[in-house]
Amino acid sequence: MRMNTSVSHLDWAIIAVYLLAVVGLGVAAGFLRRKGERGGEGGHYFLAGNTLAWPVIGLAMFAANISTVHLVSLAEAAYKYGLVFGNFEWMAGFTLILLSLFFAPLYLRSRVATLPDFLERRFNRGCRDVLSVVSLFSAIVIHMGVALYTAAWVLRGILGLAPGATILGVDALMLFIVVLGLLTGIYTMLGGLLAVVWTESVQTVLLLIGAVVITVVGYIKVGGWNELARTLVSNPHPLAAVADSKVTWGTGNFLNMARGAGDPSGLAWYSILLGYPVLGIWYWCCDQTIVQRVLAAKDERHARLGPLFCAFLKIWPVFFFVLPGVICVALVQRNAFGGAAPQTAADTYTFLITHLLPVGLKGLVIAAMLAAAMQTCSAALNSTATLVAYDLFKRHNPGFNDHQLVFIGKVTTVAGTILAIVASPLFGHYTTIFEGINKLISYVAPPITAVFLLGVFWKRASGQSAFITLIAGMALGFVAFYLDWNNLYRGDFMLNAFLLLVACLAIMVATTFLFPETLKPEAKMLI
Repeated sequence: MRMNTSVSHLDWAIIAVYLLAVVGLGVAAGFLRRKGERGGEGGHYFLAGNTLAWPVIGLAMFAANISTVHLVSLAEAAYKYGLVFGNFEWMAGFTLILLSLFFAPLYLRSRVATLPDFLERRFNRGCRDVLSVVSLFSAIVIHMGVALYTAAWVLRGILGLAPGATILGVDALMLFIVVLGLLTGIYTMLGGLLAVVWTESVQTVLLLIGAVVITVVGYIKVGGWNELARTLVSNPHPLAAVADSKVTWGTGNFLNMARGAGDPSGLAWYSILLGYPVLGIWYWCCDQTIVQRVLAAKDERHARLGPLFCAFLKIWPVFFFVLPGVICVALVQRNAFGGAAPQTAADTYTFLITHLLPVGLKGLVIAAMLAAAMQTCSAALNSTATLVAYDLFKRHNPGFNDHQLVFIGKVTTVAGTILAIVASPLFGHYTTIFEGINKLISYVAPPITAVFLLGVFWKRASGQSAFITLIAGMALGFVAFYLDWNNLYRGDFMLNAFLLLVACLAIMVATTFLFPETLKPEAKMLI
């Protein structure tokens, strides 16, 4: 086993101290929980006792979204295609405003612990069951699995380990996945949501420091914006000679975020405009992992302001997560690294860390990468525990007390960690990590987005129609996934998401007229 010696003893000391501090902070949050606080033991474990203020909510939502996946995959996508993937960051602000204005007040007014619970109050138990299953899948696979896989990939690259390398007879990639998963599972299990938001708030600051340093150092080294643009226009792409690369075009278009049809990125401007709201409304307004922070707000005012603060924070990833990938292209074109370059686009961020940062800062940025993975995993674990405790056990056993629910949540955290570790290597199937995660969302999101939109804004929408739409939409999404996974049909996944949404809306409207229902009394108080 041969490791990269560019990471000094000081860097490793910083990483070790950070890991101990994060786990210690999470454990401390668990000891500070007290029975009898707002919401009781269960409410405090799962919803932090409804004590969260808007700055913490905004930071925690941002932290749950931003992960190692973003650092690695956005830099990877930018290295191949330029700034166009930054549209995903800026478009998020519009859906967060939607959450603030319409969804958050309804969630707080209904006093629910989970979004499936809200869907049952609006429609019926069948809808709640479907959303519970989908939410568990998204938390474990889409949030946790991809985060662990990406973090392990980065660590292996920083250590200089070749693919398939082993440590003490164990595959290095799987070893890193297991270690990161277990550390996160420990403090999430002991501390609950309070531990999650505490550690997320700290980790977000550390993550942003690392990202800003990478961007600033690279920007100065490339010579500023004019030199960056001139270099990109006048030189071929570094991956053009790589046999397995799909990048065979010039780089003059790299700084353009509004692309036309046929662009190699597959993200034409109309695809983003039509497709992103489908993904964004589900992710920011209807996904338990993200919205749980809003459910834990002190009151409606804090529930509204938190998402708006997060929308402001989402302006910056374009500059600090996407732009570094473009800067790396220009630096390689200018031979700034003595002929060295990332072997693949997926190595872009790791390459920047090891070639731009001095001793000490490398350790800080590596710690930020670990922070990003762990904060995403802890958020997903807590939402999984909440869903299982309330939607599977509490509903069927109303007599369960808070202590029993917390125990169930802790057991679920352990089980969720194990399942995420098993599922994480599956993301190696996709061309880029960012493409993989958004494709999975595009198959899952349309029926949920349709049901929540019509459920909130159309009083006539019936429970039976919502259930039919969820089942039919999931079936259509599975067909799209099957065709894509087996390379039978790919197409534009953003447009596919929009077309799936249109189909789900049509199904729900038609079935509402076929199976009309009187609005439930509890639903009248919500919409």
